[in-house]
Amino acid sequence: MRGLERGLAVVGEEATRERRRCLAALESARLETDREVYRLHEVLCFLRAYPDDAEGLELVERMLESFHRRPDLRRFRRELADSGIAGTDIHFPFFHPQASWLARRHGPALHVDWKAFEEAERLRGWLETAMLESEVPALYDAGGSVETWVERMKRDDQTDGQFVVRQLEDLTRDARMRRGIHDTLEIPYCIDGREGGPSRTRGHYPDSPTVYRTEPLDRSRPALDAAVRRKPLAVRHVSPAEGRALIDLANEAMVTRSRDLDSFSYGNEEDVRMVELGDGLQLACIGLVPEQRIVLEGLYAFLILQNGVPSGYTMCSALFRSSDVAYNVFETFRGAEAARVYGKILGAVCALFGSDALCVTPYQLGHRNEEGLASGAWWFYQKLGFRARDPEVLALMEAELAAMRRDPSHRTGRRILKQLSAKYVFWYRGRPREDVIGVIPLERISLGVAEYVGKRFGSSRRRARRVMSEEAAARVGARGWRDWSPGERGAWERWSPLLLQLTGLERWSAKQRHELVRVVRAKGGRSESDYLERFERHQPLKTALLRYGAAMR
Repeated sequence: MRGLERGLAVVGEEATRERRRCLAALESARLETDREVYRLHEVLCFLRAYPDDAEGLELVERMLESFHRRPDLRRFRRELADSGIAGTDIHFPFFHPQASWLARRHGPALHVDWKAFEEAERLRGWLETAMLESEVPALYDAGGSVETWVERMKRDDQTDGQFVVRQLEDLTRDARMRRGIHDTLEIPYCIDGREGGPSRTRGHYPDSPTVYRTEPLDRSRPALDAAVRRKPLAVRHVSPAEGRALIDLANEAMVTRSRDLDSFSYGNEEDVRMVELGDGLQLACIGLVPEQRIVLEGLYAFLILQNGVPSGYTMCSALFRSSDVAYNVFETFRGAEAARVYGKILGAVCALFGSDALCVTPYQLGHRNEEGLASGAWWFYQKLGFRARDPEVLALMEAELAAMRRDPSHRTGRRILKQLSAKYVFWYRGRPREDVIGVIPLERISLGVAEYVGKRFGSSRRRARRVMSEEAAARVGARGWRDWSPGERGAWERWSPLLLQLTGLERWSAKQRHELVRVVRAKGGRSESDYLERFERHQPLKTALLRYGAAMR
């Protein structure tokens, strides 16, 4: 096994034959430890993403397809729980959007882990509010645990996990309230691997092209100036059916790694693009459903596919021709081609959203992020050319670089990494700008809205939404906004308190106010990319927002 792992980076006919010989022997072998079973699984996933040739790929796919039937996998099933391997269980307190997706997509495998459920009695109170009045006395007077009552209340063809998710959803139609109720309970779920739930083993997009590896893995760092100018080979809008399949694959990639990502859970099958980057590398670019979009930035999530195998994901928020890009490589593929892939992703981001400035959030760098600190993420971005604007961070960086020149074995300590990662880092294709994400005080804009609404309406937020929507429509001439689509109406309601505070709108031309209305409608339309294009063309709106943000600073 160790020799097979060490030789993964080697290419050539002899290396290919040796890999095939090792895999053929391991196909029928019975491994002695759970760690060996796990390592074999990871090798197979890697070779599916980076196959040598058709014969080797056929062997790898056959071994993955039957992996859940291996005697050693069944022997160590308990030890391999939460690994995401087919046939093993996954335990995680999924948030509502992910739990709801699981109930729909993998309902027969979804259960509540009652032994780990510390807030089960709080669930009893919420069950009462959903029950018929004639049922309520039995919930308390007849005794019994919450688990017992869920078993009595659910249909025979439901699992307890399906029932709990659906019962809590029935309490209200308000999506935010549904999530609030569900997530405060911190329900520990279990996905039973024997019921055919999601797995990393089967995670693959069948329509992706197959590219065989003929060159060693490229571990070099790209020159970002060149990388961001390199446009994707192709960008294709997919059908809603293909969009749904890609969103499901993205959710499976997260669930099987015990993660939640709202941008995949709330993925919009009407706003999915496949981005071709060459060498078997693709990005499934997934937008949000209109009701889940944030007010100002456009937000997209990318599932990274290597020969159809999910190898990581990227989050991108874009505004003012700038993009905040978060990048995560799944463990199986770390150390492969992370920097090269990242360079190609940045090129795609700049092409898709017209960005000429990029930034990375402190969390991604390691701020309050143990995984980021442990991996030295800050130095990954520094070596690519990202730089902080904060003078203290820059001085600290120079001191560390000087220490490395004096002693090449020097490594930055945890305390210093915490200080370095506390501020945004930036990269500019041209001259540095002030009007970019990470510098524009977007959180102050939000605070200004909260203070404005609070002073006018106090706790009557529902009335505030109704009144401000009408006032904003009258101010800019958005006639007939109530006849728009639900997504467009929702965008107008979210933008209204901001539109009432932006100064100078009365001096805009009728055309500029008309275009402003179209910007907001696009925010709730089919694709947020349309919104970003219209926003960038509306200079008076951009100027007014920057002025408002500066006033809030």
